[in-house]
Amino acid sequence: MSQHVEARGLFKSFVDGERKVEVLRGVDLSVAPGERVAIVGPSGSGKSTLLHLLGGLDVPDRGRVEVDGVDLATLGGRRLAEFRNQKVGFVFQFHQLLPDFDALENVMLPGRIAGRALSWIETRARSLLDGVGLGARLDHFPSELSGGERQRVALCRALLLEPPLLLADEPTGNLDPATGDQVFDQLRDMAEHHGTTLVLVTHNPAIARRCGRVLTLDAGLLGEVARPSETPAP
Repeated sequence: MSQHVEARGLFKSFVDGERKVEVLRGVDLSVAPGERVAIVGPSGSGKSTLLHLLGGLDVPDRGRVEVDGVDLATLGGRRLAEFRNQKVGFVFQFHQLLPDFDALENVMLPGRIAGRALSWIETRARSLLDGVGLGARLDHFPSELSGGERQRVALCRALLLEPPLLLADEPTGNLDPATGDQVFDQLRDMAEHHGTTLVLVTHNPAIARRCGRVLTLDAGLLGEVARPSETPAP
């Protein structure tokens, strides 16, 4: 089942030399269960930082993140790791596949970390890879796969445990336009099939427009982008 995501008053800053850089300045965000939301904005505006906060990979200086009513700040190290493993799927621009594992082993990894039955993990991984057209590439290592194939493997890995929340950080940014469109189609279709809540960071306006809602992050704050049909005539 997909989950509701709620962020309130998120502040996050980093130190660059002797200068303090405020990346997020009171960000509020609410994502409904099963919704597909794209976040766009200039490079360095904090899009990836926001995604990391939503997934529990980082903590805000101030503010809170709740996923399905659970405040991530209340989770200790082990419980937070379990939350990330079982409740959140991550897809990054650079696939982050393990080079010494073949496609099947990479997809199976989250299940092994979670302690699931090996037979279930393998069956599920094979099914996912077959569903994205990689059924004949199970024993290929990342170096033997194209960029689009590697990203599809990463998508299958993110969805292995059927996480209710999928966070995708520029998942097509390292691909040519045609391959990027194919990967996004599969990401969107799989998220819709599983009822997964999707929050996507992208520089590609065409891909952003294919999500249900588009938000822009600039100067540390989020704003909603008008849909094409809502844009006032000049």
